[in-house]
Amino acid sequence: MSGDALRPARNIKFKDALSEGLCMAMERDPGIFVTGISVDYPSGIFGSTVEALRRFGPARVFDAPAMENALTGIAIGAAVMGMRPVVVHPRNDFMFLAFDQLINVAAKWRYMYGGRAGSVPIVVRGIIGRGWGQGPTHSQSLQSVLAHFPGLAVVMPASPEDAKGLTMAALRASHPVIILEHRSLFELTGPVPEEYYATPFGHAKVVRPGVDLTLVATSYMVQEALVAAGVLAKEGIEVEIIDPRSIRPLDEETILASVRKTGRLIVADTSWECCGFSSEIAALAAEKAFDALRGPVRRLSSPNCPAPVAASLESVLYPKASTIVGLSLHMLGRHPQGNLRGIDAVDTFKGPY
Repeated sequence: MSGDALRPARNIKFKDALSEGLCMAMERDPGIFVTGISVDYPSGIFGSTVEALRRFGPARVFDAPAMENALTGIAIGAAVMGMRPVVVHPRNDFMFLAFDQLINVAAKWRYMYGGRAGSVPIVVRGIIGRGWGQGPTHSQSLQSVLAHFPGLAVVMPASPEDAKGLTMAALRASHPVIILEHRSLFELTGPVPEEYYATPFGHAKVVRPGVDLTLVATSYMVQEALVAAGVLAKEGIEVEIIDPRSIRPLDEETILASVRKTGRLIVADTSWECCGFSSEIAALAAEKAFDALRGPVRRLSSPNCPAPVAASLESVLYPKASTIVGLSLHMLGRHPQGNLRGIDAVDTFKGPY
């Protein structure tokens, strides 16, 4: 079942939705195991692996040493032999150390052997985004790099409902899946169905319908977009928010249909704009919906420099709801009224990761 077709029964946090999806999948498939640095800590990846450890024990949820490339190779071997490994990186930045295995082995396995050597149903979770002054080597978002390579599916849940649904879809896929989870989302609360369901890859969600401007937003930027859309609605501007959910495969048709309707496009991403996901969506609009555009596509991403450590610098580096509102008004030939900074939420993330 798709999460879009179910009636939400209760509100739970993003971290609990991840946990629920993982545990439901582990109940159904005894071949699923979870490993990675700190998955069996009391904090359990912001609480998302605590219940799995309690229910399935250290035989299926266990810590791993800092050996990212070797661990990924071991997990790929287990996957080829019929297991379903879940490898968790508390910071996605350390996935760089596993790229050789992910890109040259897992992603290419089916292609190299023509489908005759089994599949690699490995799931890799990586925590992305800013928080707690983590600086240039701990604040990155790797979706564009990973999605560049055929053979990998890359998904970015932005709501508790999709956190559960995309997790369960990943854990029944026959290919490698990367799930990138923004650390500022783990305490987000939202409606989540109690049933088992899977959110299909390659199907974007129209989070909010609108007619004046299309805003394609990834991960945490969806939440900033919702705040911005509420402010813009008071000005008589209706923004249509599209959450791709799946970066690869990408639902081009939903995005293009929205652009053809509104004629204006902003892409808000959690990473840099140069050679990034926002550039890909801008190219898509230029190639396939150029005649519908009323003005240039605008990209809203992190500035093209490494992230700072100081909180005072962090606060101005990352785009926010106020940034989205200001850019949207500019595109529509309007001027902001009052101090837009007052609409931005206070970041409550406290660490330690």
